[in-house]
Amino acid sequence: MKEVTRSPWQDAFLGSLAADALAMPVHWYYDTLALQLDYGTVDRFLQPKNPHPGSILWRSEYHALNEKGEILREQSKYWGQRGIHYHQFLKAGENTLNFRLARELFAFVREHGGYDADAWLERYIARMLEPGWHRDTYVEEYHRAFFTRYAQGKKPRKCGISDEHIGGLATVPALCAALEGIESLGLQELRRIVKEHVGLTHAHANVLRAADTLVRLLWRVSEGTPLHEAIRAEAGDWISGNKADSWRHQPDSHVIGSRFSPACYIADAMPASLYLVWKYSGDFAAGIIANAMVGGDNCHRGAVVGSLLGAANGVPERFLGTV
Repeated sequence: MKEVTRSPWQDAFLGSLAADALAMPVHWYYDTLALQLDYGTVDRFLQPKNPHPGSILWRSEYHALNEKGEILREQSKYWGQRGIHYHQFLKAGENTLNFRLARELFAFVREHGGYDADAWLERYIARMLEPGWHRDTYVEEYHRAFFTRYAQGKKPRKCGISDEHIGGLATVPALCAALEGIESLGLQELRRIVKEHVGLTHAHANVLRAADTLVRLLWRVSEGTPLHEAIRAEAGDWISGNKADSWRHQPDSHVIGSRFSPACYIADAMPASLYLVWKYSGDFAAGIIANAMVGGDNCHRGAVVGSLLGAANGVPERFLGTV
């Protein structure tokens, strides 16, 4: 039972934020033994720690071409160093960059009374270039590619890339929730808007397909369809309900680790997310904790795991304390 009266769309958005914030300190841990040694069971919001044993910042680089590409600022000095936590300056319960943008998108749509892609791109660019707006050390590849092209003088509509990472879904629950009650949208129009929005930065066919699947699933759940039934109806091209049932008694780290990669690529990240939704369909807390504990790109999987479990079950108050 939901503890307070919120719509499924609102709980989907809040659930995605909670799942991201919970996973934040253990984001991109691919060694789950190291994850447990450093943090134990991640069942509450925790502060990130340095060193991060699996950090790849030591071999990552980004050089702004000019001021129009300056998205790292004071964080740039940490790139190239070993052991640096991707989110080292975030507080317990704070959202990572892509979900901070989700919160910004929600506010933007509500302020404007609807979604306008060009106006959103202006807002996105302004916020990413605003000194101190975010304190994340790591920015994903799609941001770096976008602002490299923007610094080259390309129009914002031409700056996105064919990015195939699940991070492209981070803003989908926020956009759907923001549009609720503002525009009299049917499902087809909502799907069109989400496709346009995600395509601005992630013009990859499988990411767009995953975003569309998430919208259709959330729509079904918002109308009262049970999660298992919704997944069978709308996501059979991503995961088999029969197989998911047969894996339920296997360790999560085996299903998401051996059967599916815990990494960010959408071909594995989407079915991995849906598996956790299937297994923990009636328990929001257990689902987002399991998502955090299997490591990999758990923050961005949270867009799917947190939103669907939130829409179906509500979000417990203890997970609503995001900064």
